[in-house]
Amino acid sequence: MPTPKRFAFVIADLYGGGAEKSLLYTADGLRQRGHVVKVFILRNKIEHRLPEGLEIENLGVINRFSKMLSTPLVEKWQAARIAHALSAFGPDVVLSCSCDKITRHLTFPNLWFWIKSDISAKFSDSDQRAKAFAKVHRFYSGRNVVAVSQGVKDNLLNVIGLQPAEIRAIYNPYEREPFLRMAEESAPVPDGEYLINVGTFEARKRHDRLLRAYKASGVTTPLVLLGKGKGDEEAKLRAMIEDMGLTERVILPGYQTNPYPFIRNAKALILTSDAEGLPRALIESLLLDTPVVSVDCPSGPREILSGELADFLVPLEDETALADAIARMDANPVRVTEAHYRPFLKETVLPQFEALAK
Repeated sequence: MPTPKRFAFVIADLYGGGAEKSLLYTADGLRQRGHVVKVFILRNKIEHRLPEGLEIENLGVINRFSKMLSTPLVEKWQAARIAHALSAFGPDVVLSCSCDKITRHLTFPNLWFWIKSDISAKFSDSDQRAKAFAKVHRFYSGRNVVAVSQGVKDNLLNVIGLQPAEIRAIYNPYEREPFLRMAEESAPVPDGEYLINVGTFEARKRHDRLLRAYKASGVTTPLVLLGKGKGDEEAKLRAMIEDMGLTERVILPGYQTNPYPFIRNAKALILTSDAEGLPRALIESLLLDTPVVSVDCPSGPREILSGELADFLVPLEDETALADAIARMDANPVRVTEAHYRPFLKETVLPQFEALAK
């Protein structure tokens, strides 16, 4: 085992979202490897199950007052509070996630900004895109960056033109056993075979592309759409399903706090998003021995679909190829092996986080 180090994680809160979940996995994984680890949250919003033994400290610097004023001066006050807490802890490494508007004001030694999504693919409007790129330069130029995938790293450097002090691509770490245990829990899983898509009902996930390709594939295996949407997104999705004449073949079981029994029992998982960072749904599906079909969106799927699965990675805008991949997978599902998910296991990934400690 490596020499024990002190790791500090700073995040706005632990409410929902894949970024929060992967941070907890990473922090607890490092703790289990003998390191001293502390997670600092900026407000007391917690939804995820907290690993037993992982120390969480709420700094309370995001509140009604700070949100109402939200100026650089307030951000610097918040950063000063964080710096005080970090100094008391004395970490060898600090990882900032989803709160960089505040932590960019820190000058703490060995601070790394953990970027979880492909910013270059999020905006189609040129003005919004320019503003987003300028923000990336403002926050991260000359700083240390951890990108969640090689694709995110490449886009930061080559598309956005960021010039960091140092940048490393490190995947989120996974442990297979907890997913297998959760997949055994009781759940209202549909009877018989089905395909599945897991994701928030929002435009970026491109359920329209999924439904058109699914219909064109000609498969009779039902399709489960697992997720929830804000506002009227679910109503729009249901209307789309009805308009396509797919009401009898598409199942919406409602939001599930534990999606893993649904994924484990599916014939295959399909991802059709316009953009991702490192899509958890694909990796978690493979951990549960469920094969995947995916569009080659930026970024992540190209790094996940290896071996036989590479034949089921299709061009982003080619719905004919997507329909064909769905039909091929339905007819002859790929058998998942450890080689498909080994790059994402904690034994592979956590040593790369340990290497951040200089």
